[in-house]
Formats: sequence, structure tokens, C-alpha cells
Amino acid sequence: MTIERRLAHSGFTLTRDYPVPLERVWDAFADEQQKQAWWGAGDTVEPGEWAFDFRVGGRDVAEGTFHDGPVSRYEATYTDIVEHVRIVTTYDMWLDGIHMSTSVASLEFERIDRGTRFTHAEHGVFFDRFWADGPNREKGTRGLIEALGKYLA
Repeated sequence: MTIERRLAHSGFTLTRDYPVPLERVWDAFADEQQKQAWWGAGDTVEPGEWAFDFRVGGRDVAEGTFHDGPVSRYEATYTDIVEHVRIVTTYDMWLDGIHMSTSVASLEFERIDRGTRFTHAEHGVFFDRFWADGPNREKGTRGLIEALGKYLA
């Protein structure tokens, strides 16, 4: 079978205001136990490998098997961390062992009158058969931001 080789680029920015102090939102990313409490797809995924090393140069791994079949694997490297201000990562995604994308994501934390404004900006490159998956990445990230909101409530 011949694999069609192609690339597609996708970018998006999502912003959400959380009615809690900035430190609480930050800790949901910086503290391993807190991140495990909200990160992922909940009951739709059987957890697999997990690694958490929150420091510049550190790596995170989150792997899980969806109940309808595929195995998803996320591997991130922290490239910049400024406490209570920003987190920047590069990360790769695999689906059933096939490398599907590489992305750069920036997470920004801003104090506002009623809590914290959180902004997630991302640019991804999608490979070969996954070339059309950019909109799904935004949808998945939106789901994570909603999960974070429920966790913080």
C-alpha cells in the first residue's frame, strides 16, 4: 500500500475566563496531582503511560486507549515557563503508533477583575493521512479547556 505524503497546517486561539484566582488556574497545570484530575477524556479513555516533569526541558507523556479502539499518545517538551505568566510547549501526537502531528502551544495566564483569563494559542503540522485533522485538534483542546473549567468550579 502506498502512503500519500502530505502536510497540512492548522492554527487556533482559544480564550476562557475562569472566576478563580490566577494561582489556582496555574496550579492546575503545574501540580501533577491537579493536572491528572482534569487532563484527558474522563470515562471515554483507559489511561496508559503517564509522565510529568514540569520544568523547562521537562517532558510530559499522556497515553490512553479510547473505548472505541484507538490509542492516543501525547508527548510534550516544556520550552518556556514563566511562573503565573506563560507555559510554552512543543508536542507530538500519535494515533495507534502512527505519528500524526507536531505542534507548538502557548498557554497564557492573565489576572482580570473577576479571576483569570486563560489563552491557549497553537499551531500544528499534520502529517500524511491526518492532514485534515486540524479542526479536531481545536475541538479536543476546547474539550480540555471545558474540563479545566469543571475542575476549577
